[in-house]
Amino acid sequence: MKRACITGGAGFIGSNLTDRLSANGVEVVIFDDFRTGRREFVAEALGRPGVSLVEGDVLDVALLQEAFEGCDWVFHLQANADVRRGLDHPRRDLEQNTIATSNVLEAMRANGVSRIMFSSTGSVYGEPELFPTPEDAPFPVQTSLYAASKLAGEGLIEAYAAGYGFTGLICRFVSILGERYTHGHVFDFFCALKRDPTRLRVLGDGRQEKSYLYIGDCISAILTAAEHHHDEPGAHIYNLGTEETVVVDDSVKIITEHLALSPDIEHTGGRRGWTGDSPLILLDTARIRELGWQPTLTIEQAIARTLEWLDSSDYAWREQLVGGVPS
Repeated sequence: MKRACITGGAGFIGSNLTDRLSANGVEVVIFDDFRTGRREFVAEALGRPGVSLVEGDVLDVALLQEAFEGCDWVFHLQANADVRRGLDHPRRDLEQNTIATSNVLEAMRANGVSRIMFSSTGSVYGEPELFPTPEDAPFPVQTSLYAASKLAGEGLIEAYAAGYGFTGLICRFVSILGERYTHGHVFDFFCALKRDPTRLRVLGDGRQEKSYLYIGDCISAILTAAEHHHDEPGAHIYNLGTEETVVVDDSVKIITEHLALSPDIEHTGGRRGWTGDSPLILLDTARIRELGWQPTLTIEQAIARTLEWLDSSDYAWREQLVGGVPS
């Protein structure tokens, strides 16, 4: 890999990937509109040789074509990730996830770039019957617009792989934790307790089980798969996660103990926190492990790293202290 463009390169995962690729001597083009990405996350990287920024929207195909010039990989991480409020703005998932992916693929084709890594989600499995859930599990009825839009993006990549000889690396993530984490239930709980240390509202019954993966381990898994399939056209699908879960109430306990708080906990009730929330997420990661990858941190260690980063990076959350809804 010599030159890569990362859409969403100033976001949580994208900025960490930028740092890793740059450290490995890869030229990196960061493509971001800073809607959710942060300039602080890429300020240091942009001072390094070989790292550049194209500021713009993924709906701008001409600008994407400019950004992809000379690249041998595109890491398509940009997305609308607001799963919980998807029903409030249904077109956003279509535009920012599905149409954006189509634009990325066409811009690649115009530049002769044929290798793409796509950030999909374990949510495409809906509420499966098999746990841990393997990559070839049958898809159920989709329960969120976010997952439906990601699954549509997967289908487009598979079709380009079949029709144009693309290498399509599809990574279905669990939720990711770690440095530069700025959305999700750990972030929401942290902010809620900063607003009011005396109480915490938890959506659902608090017994939902979630799998998480540390950002450093996520980046290692992506690059392991990319290296393995660099010269192998076709669609290659990998679950990225750990072999453990954490119950939401247990994660609350880790957070409150870290902050030395004893708030009153209010549960809203029900097995789901919101429409489309899966009560249990646990992915089978045997396929990526067969390539020699394995996580280095447990979920509890990843939560601890996340909280330490939030402690030291109040610029990332202070603006959230006015208003907001905890998970």
